[in-house]
Amino acid sequence: MKYLTVIQHTSAEYLGLMEDHLEGRRVRFNYCRPFVEGTEIPHQDVVGDGLVLLGGGPWGSAGTRDVPTLSEEINLAKSCLMMGLPVIGIGVGAQILAIASGGGSSKAALSSSVGMAHRISDDVLAGFLPEKYPLVKYMRDKPVLSSYAKILAVDDDGEAALFQVGENSFGFVGHPGIKPAMLEDLVMEFEEAPENSGESLQKIRSIVPEIEDSLVSIMTGIVQMTDIMIDKK
Repeated sequence: MKYLTVIQHTSAEYLGLMEDHLEGRRVRFNYCRPFVEGTEIPHQDVVGDGLVLLGGGPWGSAGTRDVPTLSEEINLAKSCLMMGLPVIGIGVGAQILAIASGGGSSKAALSSSVGMAHRISDDVLAGFLPEKYPLVKYMRDKPVLSSYAKILAVDDDGEAALFQVGENSFGFVGHPGIKPAMLEDLVMEFEEAPENSGESLQKIRSIVPEIEDSLVSIMTGIVQMTDIMIDKK
């Protein structure tokens, strides 16, 4: 049975709808919560079969309000990439993946938006990425991709929405499995929130079926590309 380590940066943001897809494939996952006193970033030897770096709400990576464990997570992501383990980054997690793979991040104000992502070709994500899918962003800063990272989808403004590093690692600028309650809890958890958070929350509630439908194909593609599946023993 495959096992993933999931690093959580806030109590509000977790795997969301992605949990059901992993559990349905008998993929185990364990949350590491470094914001809880006494919890440390795990060593590469205990990561398991892959690493997931979740979003961070108002936390970023470009110097304004960095994730407190930023350097440790960059080092862990680098180690996983070197070992060939898949790394899935979401939000600030995608920024960490970009940095770890030789890119960086740029400063941007905390913002919340609901739009669409558009794939750049039919064959990306093993051919399973939808032509377009809901893109919900709640994030500070932006990933800056290395020269060998591959953009798989762009947002409505033409900026990277999904990118690939190597053969099996992916950065999602928006959370593909977000639930409305997650955004609501993010606003309540921190003193800082975008002014349009209420508007974004209303939009998310209206597109939940689209998020759920798109995630079916996205998770199928992720499983295909990362080999996160039931052991054939």
